[in-house]
Amino acid sequence: MALDRIAGEHSVAFIRSEQLFDLARANSLFYLSYGIACCAIEGLMSAGGPRFDYDRFGIFHRGSPRQVDVMIVAGTVNRKMATVLRRLYDQMPEPKWVIAMGACACTGGPFREYPNVVLGVDQIVPVDIYVPGCPPRPESMQYAFMQLQKKIRDKTKERLDARASAR
Repeated sequence: MALDRIAGEHSVAFIRSEQLFDLARANSLFYLSYGIACCAIEGLMSAGGPRFDYDRFGIFHRGSPRQVDVMIVAGTVNRKMATVLRRLYDQMPEPKWVIAMGACACTGGPFREYPNVVLGVDQIVPVDIYVPGCPPRPESMQYAFMQLQKKIRDKTKERLDARASAR
């Protein structure tokens, strides 16, 4: 009797290396906080505290863009800071994801009538998850990270399904 018939094709004994890497990638996210305004103080820094513990989700803060998977843009981005934001994004290794946190990062917020304000971070870098609110609650940031983990797992499933249909 073959081992795959006992354990099943999708058991841990028969996991592909890319599945293992994606599982590790989804459960150990390192983020860079590009905190510009009140969203960073009220939403992001309180979420990193003991009440909303990101460590239990495998989410850790890093200070260097060369060691992160996720960039969190929190606050109003103006045109002067757009080049710095793009440079930090370009320094991140692949695969990389961006979370736009707060109304200012998503759409410009209450400052959208000013000409130097970028009307959404998605004009500078591709955004994967949008977190609305002014400022967003720490629970919504946890939910955004859970959605990002789900997105990473779904990408693995898409790759495996595409490979199975190609056979």
